[in-house]
Amino acid sequence: HELEFRMSALAGKLREVTGKSAIRKLRNDETMPAVLYGLKDNLNLVVNPKELKKLLLEKGRNALIELKIEGDTQRSVVLKEYQAHPLKAGWLHADFLEVDVTKKIKVKVPVILVGTAPGEKMGGIVNHILRQIEVESIPKNIPEKIEVAMGEVQLNDVIHVSDLSVGENVLIINSPGDAVVTVHEEKAKEEKPEGEEGEEGEVAEDAAAAPADAAGKKEDG
Repeated sequence: HELEFRMSALAGKLREVTGKSAIRKLRNDETMPAVLYGLKDNLNLVVNPKELKKLLLEKGRNALIELKIEGDTQRSVVLKEYQAHPLKAGWLHADFLEVDVTKKIKVKVPVILVGTAPGEKMGGIVNHILRQIEVESIPKNIPEKIEVAMGEVQLNDVIHVSDLSVGENVLIINSPGDAVVTVHEEKAKEEKPEGEEGEEGEVAEDAAAAPADAAGKKEDG
């Protein structure tokens, strides 16, 4: 039941056209070329980019998708990667990876900061270092996101990978010691003590005067 709840359906059609000009005609608000890397075969497809975006917004980037391909069997897939248009808001292409729902896969999960750190209220700067964490799990257990509760993060605190909670049966691939987020105090430009500046100034003046003294001795000689 949990698997059925998390899985979302997406319709697709087999694509026979090849060549840049033919594929270019497929790119519009309703259709987009895609490739399925299957467990036993690879397929060229056409999917609806609007429906895909809607599904990912609702279920997350790593949503388990029930891809219903017209003229083919139903496949359980995840979005492997996509190519966005460099100038417009649309997508140009999507790659789907067919998965065995009983076997583990590795994916990257977004890290989301929740709340405001007390250290930030004290003037600290939040540095979000790791925005994605790689995990390994069977598809149904992959978290949509990993949240970091910032409510108890004080000034100069560091949240490491080892501090994250991802649930049971999910393995984090990143090193436990990797820093995820820090809250540090902004350091003002350090001003040197007046005594040090005076000493440096005296050294500079002595250095500047040395050549003149040497020149004077030569003239005397």
